[in-house]
This record gives sequence, structure tokens and C-alpha cells, in this order.
Amino acid sequence: MAPTLGLRDPDRTIVERWAWATVVANSIIILTGGLVRLTGSGLGCPTWPKCTDESFVPHRELGMHGLIEFGNRLLTYVLIAVVVATFVAVWRWSGTNRRMRQLAALIALGVPFQGVIGGITVLTDLNPWIVSLHLLLSMVLVSASILLLFRVRGEGRVGTRRPIIVLTYVVSWVVVYLGTVVTGSGPHAGDDESPRNLLDPRLMSHVHAWSVYLLVALTLLVIWKESGRVRTAAIVLLGVELAQGLIGFVQYFNDLPITLVAAHLIGAAVLMAAATALLLTPDHAPRRIAEPSRDTSRV
Repeated sequence: MAPTLGLRDPDRTIVERWAWATVVANSIIILTGGLVRLTGSGLGCPTWPKCTDESFVPHRELGMHGLIEFGNRLLTYVLIAVVVATFVAVWRWSGTNRRMRQLAALIALGVPFQGVIGGITVLTDLNPWIVSLHLLLSMVLVSASILLLFRVRGEGRVGTRRPIIVLTYVVSWVVVYLGTVVTGSGPHAGDDESPRNLLDPRLMSHVHAWSVYLLVALTLLVIWKESGRVRTAAIVLLGVELAQGLIGFVQYFNDLPITLVAAHLIGAAVLMAAATALLLTPDHAPRRIAEPSRDTSRV
């Protein structure tokens, strides 16, 4: 019998695992997409949806850059498989509801839409503003995947959050967006002839840094004012912020080495996951509603 990966009759644990898989897969695609840019392989496949005008796969003449860019495109299909499996698990779970199904569907639809934006980045010769949008959509998918995870757990009521926590989440997005602007003004464009956004990278780095200071201050305020699970979530977010800040400063003063830039990129995904978790974490663990009993006579 072919393995069903728990999708035939999933319980809460199986659905949670698939939700986690969606978080991880969306984070990994952020890293691999960044590596395409950092290795100068952004135009390794010079067109889209084909790799070249004649072929969907790279030719030997495209070299390693073609393989790296094509490999990232292939990983998108792995991500599609994960989000589709997550949607199936949510849809078939006995404890699901319409909101969870809608959220899982939006995440699943977001991945091919992300592929379209990726194609536009290639067709516009890696325009930095389009590249920025490409990354931000991936961050949206990471945040939405965390929301799905919390809803599966019976949590995630954003409307009950205090304004300071909502503001912290909003500023997290400002930090990530300004990080993309800094990237668009500096090196690592993805190709030697790709355009830059013509902003002063030193100035934008300082603007980005000040937004990080604000985020850290807000997070410290949340830790001071809150308690219990919310404080714990804020402490986790603070730890991510400090690690990201350290990586950011070290890479800035060392001419942006590729390994640190890649670490900073995956750290941004972790930052958005942690910020979303803080937004959704309730003061106390809610009581879980028992799942409907299964008919064990079914095959």
C-alpha cells in the first residue's frame, strides 16, 4: 500500500506537523533564493518560464550559475507539494473549520504566485524593487504558515492583542522591508549588470539600524509589561533580534561576506515567525476541543 503521510485520516498532530513543514519549506526557499542572488546566479536562466528560449533546463554553456538558478526553480515544486499536502491535511481533518481551510488554500495559492513574481524578476533583469517584493511575499507566507499552525492548536485570536504587541509586529515588517531596500542599494545584485535602486547604501543601512533599535525597544517593553506565555514569546523574539543585529553589524563592517548575508536572510524569516508567534500567543493555553471520534470500522 502506498504511504499516505497521514493524509488519509489526519489528526491534530499530523496537521500540526504539516503546518510546521510549510513554515520550514517557505523559510528554506527564502535561503535558496538568496543564494541565487549571492552567487551572482540571478540570470543563470535568462528567461522564464523556460530556462532559455529553447529549453526548460539549463544548457552546459550556462555553467554553474544556470544550475543554481534552475535548482532553485525546482525547489519551488517541492514547496508546492508541501503546501498542497498541508491543504489536504487541513481539509480532511475532523477538527478543521472554514477559516483554516481558507488560510491553507491561500498559502497554497501563494506559492505559484510567488513563482510568477520570480519570473518577473528575471524578465526585468533583477529589478531590485521586484526582487524586494519577491522576498516580502515569502515572508508573508512564513507569517501565514505560523498563523495556520496556531489556529490548528486552537489559538491565534489577533483581535485580543494589546496595541503594543500589534505595534511590535508592524515594526517587524518595517525592519524587514527596510532590509530589502538596503539590499537593493548595495552589492550582491544577482548579476553584475543588474540595476540597483540608486539609494545611498550607507544611509539606508543607518535607517534600517534605527528601525531595529525601535523594534528592540518595543520588545523590551512587551517583556516588561507582559507575563506568562506572552513574555516568553517576547523573550524569544528579543533573542532573534539580538542575533540578527549582531550578524547585521558584523556583515556591515566586513564588506558583506556571502555566508553572513545568507545567515542574515534566513534570520529574517525566523524573525517574522517569532514576531507572528508573539502576536498570536494567548495569555494562557486554551482548552482544546476534543476531536470527533473516528469510525474504526473504516478501512
